[in-house]
Amino acid sequence: MSRPLVSIVIPSWNHGPELIHCLAALEVQTYHELEVTVVDDASTDGTQERLKSVHTRFPFKVIRFDQNQGSQVARNTGAKESRGEYLLFLDADVELRPHAIEAMVKALEQSGAQFAYPSFRFGWKLFRGYPFDAERLKRMPYIHTSALMRREVFPGFDESLKKFQDWDLWLTIVERGGKGVWIPEMLFTVKVRKEGMSHWLPSFLHIVPWRWFGWMPGELQKYRKWEKILKEKHGIR
Repeated sequence: MSRPLVSIVIPSWNHGPELIHCLAALEVQTYHELEVTVVDDASTDGTQERLKSVHTRFPFKVIRFDQNQGSQVARNTGAKESRGEYLLFLDADVELRPHAIEAMVKALEQSGAQFAYPSFRFGWKLFRGYPFDAERLKRMPYIHTSALMRREVFPGFDESLKKFQDWDLWLTIVERGGKGVWIPEMLFTVKVRKEGMSHWLPSFLHIVPWRWFGWMPGELQKYRKWEKILKEKHGIR
């Protein structure tokens, strides 16, 4: 009996070395029904040359943008060019454990949920996650972009958002009746570099009374600006 095809979409912008490691981790997955689409978002670091040496056992496609358009556009483009029953979006700096996709597919099929998300490690920090809770999701973005979902519930990434695209995605799916299932196991690692695609703010920065100092870190200002925009979009108070 054939198993569902999983379409993996990887946006990449000047992450050539990390992208090769990301693809290598897919090559050793225990789940074999895969197709992979890399969307090169106008990289200038020799990504295309590196990809010429990639040989995979799964169908593999590369789409290259002539101009940088951002990860949301890249993800949406890759999704439209794929055909799997399930969708998984990976940043180029993500490395899956060998049984990661197998575990996520199993969780989806056994639970009947619309998406499955695991715990993960961001550099040295372990993000354990939480059991699915729609009300908690309104309060905090605790589900990473790299969660497996059923294609029919994918609403597309909001290309107007410059931050919290993943939070917006899961909120939209839940508002339309979707539910998630948490896998309490660390199934992937996000490789950290200063200019990487992924980053996080330490929790203590959110409780510092910055108004007393008359100053706030620029990244935190950006966080609060887009948090406000997203909450207004979803009617969260």
